[in-house]
Amino acid sequence: MTHRSRGRPPHPDVLTPAEWSVLDLWRHGLGRAAIASLRGISEYGVRYHLRNITAKLGVASSTELRHWPGFPATSPTSKPRRSHPMNRLQLGPLGQVSMYARDAGATEAWYRDVLRLPEVFRFGDLVFFDCGGVRLYLHAVGEEKWRPSSVLYFVVDDIKSAHEELAGRGIKFSGAPHLVHRDDASGVEEWMAFFEDPDANMLAIMARVAPGA
Repeated sequence: MTHRSRGRPPHPDVLTPAEWSVLDLWRHGLGRAAIASLRGISEYGVRYHLRNITAKLGVASSTELRHWPGFPATSPTSKPRRSHPMNRLQLGPLGQVSMYARDAGATEAWYRDVLRLPEVFRFGDLVFFDCGGVRLYLHAVGEEKWRPSSVLYFVVDDIKSAHEELAGRGIKFSGAPHLVHRDDASGVEEWMAFFEDPDANMLAIMARVAPGA
């Protein structure tokens, strides 16, 4: 007779799926309270995850964790990609434009029902619409924090190589490339990394990676 050991089964990756989710939200720049709200757990639970993640990865602090450049073993982004030594980084077309909003529900309804833009998805206070191939990202921050703003997102073929090359040029990223969305139907993953121009305008590189890419 075989006896199963109690507890969760071992996970083949360095982090569990829940830990990767918390890490990606953390690398995206969210605080503990925002992560707790999106994950449906307590702030203590977020702190617990972050402590476990830093211990597993051997990272000195949660601040340093924002710049940890790892990818899940299950992600197509972790697989090596073929490249020619003569290839050079080429920033692609704009993939996304960001704007602040005061209220997610009201903003979502207006862009969807009045402007009739195709809605891509909504994640908490984050709402996404398609604008003829360029995506509009609306982030509800409340009246007290609202201000006119825009972030430029550049599409790249390989976010790992692009991040390394731009960092080598002296660009300081606010965090490592991190997963922001995985489509359940297609398995396509979206990864981003953020940096600033000399005037402190926020810019980003982004990549959409399909399974087997």
